[in-house]
Amino acid sequence: MKIQIGDEVLTEHIRVVVRLDYRTEPQVKKRFLKGKNGTEEAEELREQQVALWRNVPLQGIIVEDVDMSLEVYMVKEAGKNRDYEVFFAPVILTLRAESIEDLIPVLMNNEFRRIEFLNPESMHIHRLDMERLLYKLNQAFQQEIRKIETYYQD
Repeated sequence: MKIQIGDEVLTEHIRVVVRLDYRTEPQVKKRFLKGKNGTEEAEELREQQVALWRNVPLQGIIVEDVDMSLEVYMVKEAGKNRDYEVFFAPVILTLRAESIEDLIPVLMNNEFRRIEFLNPESMHIHRLDMERLLYKLNQAFQQEIRKIETYYQD
C-alpha cells in the first residue's frame, strides 16, 4: 500500500488481525467404539488448518503470528429431527498483506469471523485501486457461486 506524506510516497504493508472459527460436528459414535469427542475433533481440525496457514504460501500475504489459545466452544443448533451440538475452534492470525486485494481469499473463507486493521491507521484508496478491489471481489463471488452450482448439480 502506498502512503503519501507531503511529497513523499512510502510503501507500507497492511497489518491485520483475523479471527477464524473452524466448525466441526461430532460424528455419531457406535455404542461400543470409542471415538473422539467434539472438542477433540475441533482441536484436531484447528491444528490441521494452522499447519496449512504456516506452510502453504498465499500470494501477497505473510503470516506473522498464529494464536490458538482461545478455548473450543459449543453451540446447540436445531436440526430437522433433533438438536445437535456444533463445536468451534477459534484461531487468531496476524497477517501482513501487500494490498487490500490480497486479503480477499482470507475474507471469502467460510470460517472468517472478524478483522481488525493494525496498520495503517487510515487509508486513502485511489479510484483505480477501488475498481481493482471491487473487480477481484466480484471474481471471488462468481467463483463461489460456480462451486455451489456444481455441488447442487451433481
